[in-house]
Amino acid sequence: MEILVKILVCFFAGMGAGLGTGFAGMSAAAVISPMLITFLGMPAYAAVGIALASDVLASAVSAWTYGKNGNLDIRNGIVMMVSVLCFTVVGSWVASHVPNTAMGSFSVCMTFLLGIKFIVKPVMTTREAMGAVDAGKRFRQSMVCGILIGFICGFVGAGGGMMMLLILTSVLGYELKTAVGTSVFIMTFTALTGAVSHFLMGGFPDPFIFCLCVLFTFLWARIAAVFANKASAVTLNRATGVVLALLGAVIMVVNWM
Repeated sequence: MEILVKILVCFFAGMGAGLGTGFAGMSAAAVISPMLITFLGMPAYAAVGIALASDVLASAVSAWTYGKNGNLDIRNGIVMMVSVLCFTVVGSWVASHVPNTAMGSFSVCMTFLLGIKFIVKPVMTTREAMGAVDAGKRFRQSMVCGILIGFICGFVGAGGGMMMLLILTSVLGYELKTAVGTSVFIMTFTALTGAVSHFLMGGFPDPFIFCLCVLFTFLWARIAAVFANKASAVTLNRATGVVLALLGAVIMVVNWM
């Protein structure tokens, strides 16, 4: 019975995380961590480590799918990734020197509100409009936005995937598919860095739960990414919005249990 419960929890956690990753570049940690902590009683540090590890393959297969369909900006994605990684450390250092604040619900609220945003006000930017932006300007914007995202994520401790999607679509003017593709590309490396550091400092978690979460998240991310790249802009906006809004609402309920 205990094994069945673990399988079911990991399946639904992986499904939610995979759909969020494949559709919107959402970090698996926002879904998997609260479910493992709430339903399996797993220590928070170990749960986050498993979630980050699940994020690596899920983001990688999503990035590969989006890239294969021409919906990935590698050049500016690398610039933003380096900025995010560097300033996540800076944000963490600053956070360690200020009083503890109640920011735990930041990522969950952002997930829910961003989902509503995509439903009410979809992103309809075209590739032609993206291509009209000067390459030098795009490079500078990517660096500045990466610094901002990295610092806030390091300070708050969450929200990276959602913040990247919001900034890529609203500030940098990316069309939605390219925004998600670039976001999951960046998340592959940020999640890998986070997972390795968690396992080095906290030890390797329960192998059974680890394997289940990685497998289910990978499978659902692949399914979501394939669907997303075939969907029209309107359909993708609605699907992304519904997935994010539902995940945000469910996670809020789980956190309050």
